[in-house]
This record gives sequence, structure tokens and C-alpha cells, in this order.
Amino acid sequence: MPPRGRDQFAACWTTERWVPMQWFGSRLPKFALTTGNLSEIGNSDIKGKRVIFNIFPSIDTPTCATSTRTFNEIASGLTNTDVYCVSADLPFAQGRFCGSEGLANVKTASSFRSNFGAAFGVNLTSGVLKGVLARAVVVADTDGKVLHAELVSEIANEPNYSAAISVLR
Repeated sequence: MPPRGRDQFAACWTTERWVPMQWFGSRLPKFALTTGNLSEIGNSDIKGKRVIFNIFPSIDTPTCATSTRTFNEIASGLTNTDVYCVSADLPFAQGRFCGSEGLANVKTASSFRSNFGAAFGVNLTSGVLKGVLARAVVVADTDGKVLHAELVSEIANEPNYSAAISVLR
């Protein structure tokens, strides 16, 4: 399958190892995330479901909040699909935001004590946001095969929602 959004991979920040050409058709890397009840989830927990990872720096920024709201709306129309909003925020902050906004169609997961950023190559390694995650979207099928990956070229921009969900239709 040819890469989607190929021109969107010229990031204006430095990440560890984002290699878009290697993502398409490959399996998701082994990862761990922390949920709102402080339990850990990983590859085995998403097996058999399609998954969208909405990855961003912090829920407390306008663009990250907008992407969470937008993916919440999108998730309401998808079957057999989990949408994880992933950031380095503590699970409590993520839960507080989604609770106050009434967002029930997305799941939140934190990279604060896990390998997720390194496994997906989205840890910011330079600049004022060094240490948090880049803005990216990764979509996988029920077997964990990557169908779509986007590293948003400007951290203040929203991801391409249409491209992310089109691979699931």
C-alpha cells in the first residue's frame, strides 16, 4: 500500500526515529500506556479491534483539546474501533478534561511511565516541548497492521482527520 500523506512527514521538530516509509503495512510496535485507573495496556489489549492513536503533546493546549473533541465525534460513528488520545499528561488530567467536556467516545492513555513515545518514535527531543509527544495519528486494523500514519508537520496544526478515518471505511 502506498504511503498516505507522504508530504506531511517533514516535521519542524526533532523526534527520535519517525520513519514513515517503514510504518505502512507493518505491525504496531510493542508498547505500553497507562490508563485512567493507572493500569497498563499494550498490544494484547487492542487485539481484534481497529485502533486510532491520536497522539499529542498535552491535553491542556487548544489544538490538542480540539483534536480530542473531534476524534470523540468521529468515534461515535465507528464500529469495532477504539480511539486512544495519547499524551504525556497524567491520566488524571486527561480524565478531568474528558469528564468536564462530556467526551465518552474516546479513551485516554498516558505515556508518562511507558515506552510509547520511544516505540512509536514520537518523543520530542529538542525545543521547548522536549520530553512530550509530537502530534501524530496512527491507525491500525484488527491485526495491528498500520493502515495510516501522519506526523503533523506543524505542532500547532490539527491532524488530517479525513485521511485517518478514510482507511477504516
